[in-house]
Amino acid sequence: MEIFIFGILFGILIRYANLNRFNVISGDATLEDLTVAKTILMVIGVGAILLNVEIAMGLASFHVKPFILGGIVIGGILFGIGMAILGYCPGTLPISLGEGSLDALAGIIGGLFGGLVFTWLLPSIQPILGPDFGKISLDSMIGDHSVLFFIALLSFSIILVVLAFILHNYEKKTVKDRTLNYKWLVTGVGIAVLNAVVFLGSTTNRPIGASTSFPYVADSLTSCTQNAYFQKISTPGNWEMIFLAGAFLASLVWALVKGEFKFKAIYSRWEEYKGNSVPKRLIWAFVAGFILLFGARMAGGCTSGHIISGGMQVAISSLVFGAFVFASFIITGKLFYRN
Repeated sequence: MEIFIFGILFGILIRYANLNRFNVISGDATLEDLTVAKTILMVIGVGAILLNVEIAMGLASFHVKPFILGGIVIGGILFGIGMAILGYCPGTLPISLGEGSLDALAGIIGGLFGGLVFTWLLPSIQPILGPDFGKISLDSMIGDHSVLFFIALLSFSIILVVLAFILHNYEKKTVKDRTLNYKWLVTGVGIAVLNAVVFLGSTTNRPIGASTSFPYVADSLTSCTQNAYFQKISTPGNWEMIFLAGAFLASLVWALVKGEFKFKAIYSRWEEYKGNSVPKRLIWAFVAGFILLFGARMAGGCTSGHIISGGMQVAISSLVFGAFVFASFIITGKLFYRN
């Protein structure tokens, strides 16, 4: 039950700052809306301090993802491409579906196929995922939460938080057609606190994540369960499925109460660049969802499970993954969204 409640809280926080919206995420890809970037920087900056204090006190544990070079690099590139075109990430797809977004539904279906195909192909593509450099983080490099570790950690966190406010001030000077607010700040701090609570040994003893649920659900629906990969993801996949179900419900109730629920496939930013053809949008959303989830599974995580949760642990694999996602995301945005 607590997993479902955590999912509800996650859905509320994401929805509060509209981080699930296609216009917001695709706007980040074209550098016209920096809400997502500011929020992620704030989550990692604040969350890194909270989490590592917990771990130092023995209340939580590290869950660092291994630095598997091929998977991180190729997966990061694919994830960035998929996210820019789709306009959603694995964790925001069910939240937007709760508002009636049909393109999010197409992305979910594409993601399920992406997860299933990854399960099928994993034995064949295993050689290109390596080499595996192990679980490397700031803690493993400096060790034992020493004074030097916390100096480095504090410097890292301050840089990210300051950068988030720099981006906000930059938007103040350049944005002409929308009103800026600080909802991203509230959501950023809120998700940092929520993830720190989820990490606690007394709650779930794991990080927030989303993408593992897609191959878990797809493999279960197709009875593709007699393989080593499904056995590996069955526990986290089930956890994330329940978590995302809570996020979906929170968004659905929010939309119904506020009278905002509406079946819709085309949003203004897509129409501006790509026109108002619904079939075209749904096909692109399906393809992008497939690419997004296939990339996430190659890298072993997504925006929430890798970039945010891994960033809070200052994991090298997650920081490198985030760098490749960002580069691919921006390049794809500039190339794909052209009049």
